Amino acid sequence: METLLSFVQYFVDLGAAVMLPIVIFIVAKCLGQPFGKALKSGISIGIGFIGIGLVIGLMLNNLAPAAKAMSANFGISMNIIDIGWPGSSPMTWASSIALVAIPVAIAVNILMLVLKLTRVVNIDIWNIWHFAFTGAIVNIATGSYTLGILGVALHAAYAYKIGDWFAPVTEKYFGLEGIAMPHGTTGWFAPISVPVNWILDRIPVIKDIDFNPEQLEKRFGTLGDPAIVGGIMGVIIGILADYNIRGILTLGIQMAAVIILMPQVVKHIMAGLLPVSETAKAVLQKKFKNSTFYIGLDCALLLGDPAVVAASLLFIPVTIFIAAIVPGNQILPFGDLPTIGFFIAMAVGVHGGNLFRTLITGSIVMFMTIWISNQMIGLHTALAVNAGQITTAGAQIASLDQGGSPITYILTQIMHTTNVTGLAIIGACYIFCVICTYFWHKKQVAEQVQEGNVALNK
Repeated sequence: METLLSFVQYFVDLGAAVMLPIVIFIVAKCLGQPFGKALKSGISIGIGFIGIGLVIGLMLNNLAPAAKAMSANFGISMNIIDIGWPGSSPMTWASSIALVAIPVAIAVNILMLVLKLTRVVNIDIWNIWHFAFTGAIVNIATGSYTLGILGVALHAAYAYKIGDWFAPVTEKYFGLEGIAMPHGTTGWFAPISVPVNWILDRIPVIKDIDFNPEQLEKRFGTLGDPAIVGGIMGVIIGILADYNIRGILTLGIQMAAVIILMPQVVKHIMAGLLPVSETAKAVLQKKFKNSTFYIGLDCALLLGDPAVVAASLLFIPVTIFIAAIVPGNQILPFGDLPTIGFFIAMAVGVHGGNLFRTLITGSIVMFMTIWISNQMIGLHTALAVNAGQITTAGAQIASLDQGGSPITYILTQIMHTTNVTGLAIIGACYIFCVICTYFWHKKQVAEQVQEGNVALNK
């Protein structure tokens, strides 16, 4: 058993860029794809993830110092640095819960498929770390390993339902047919966009406001081109950071590069995943006739959308501003700023690429995640100490991704209540959004069925 756990740990430690190609290759072969085609799919995914890492690295190395400079420039004092998902995921995989989390999440998926509680077949093994984080935090808070495993199972089950509910958006807006996003970051904030969209649809004048990359390009011509929009955003951030002319222009060119390069590297992931997804869908539908399945994949696939990239850059200064107004905030957004697109990607789809609406939803999302992250500082720090990543007495850490997850917060508070008011407010608001999403999903499915019938009648 110990040898098996050591092997699993070694496999996980390979990282997403190596681990996922191996998983995809094995899945492709199990589905009957030729060796060469399966190998090409795996390598394409590896290339895509290496590319995403390089682009995110470009953002992290240049935007993070700019964000810090902005904070200093505006006198914003925050003494705890957001370490981001690159810092949180390794300590999660090092926890005692992590190795059990993978079989637990897979078992939950299989059970839900058998009981017809989901149509998502999740092959995104790497991002099970999100579920493991919840389990590890619950374990630390309660001292119960059993409750920790329950936390993993509940988060996994919820993620698979989120994949189901937002699959129509993934197909309709992002054009990813047969693919779902049971992702632990994109998933848990997606429901907030649903009631926001419903409310905005009913406000005169406001409901007609629509800013998206295509419209900007049509309205402003060349000035609306994504590369120029990215460059302008980079320049604005550089000005807010009080950079000199060289620094401002350099940041502008770097962000123009990001907005152009991100869709290109995502294409490699899609080139690897889509053939496997189509084969898996065909095999499942052949075996289970009259059933529809979605292949659960990493939401990195959504980051190539121009509106998602534009929103990601927009939210760099917006998140810094929100951090300054969240009551009692101690956290300086840093590590997760380059990956802010994961937080709002599905909201972009729900809002049809409308950046104005995405700004409203995203602001609510970031306010909530920063507030929750502050409540989780103690538990997050304990997780880091257990993983041996903090050795300095009194040091504290936090992260927006997962550290600011409402699912993790609500489950932890239910099992070990320390803030009744916080649980009541966050719980009530979030459950309301989830209920709205459930009925919205039913409407989306009904519209899809009607469209299908119309197409058949034609």
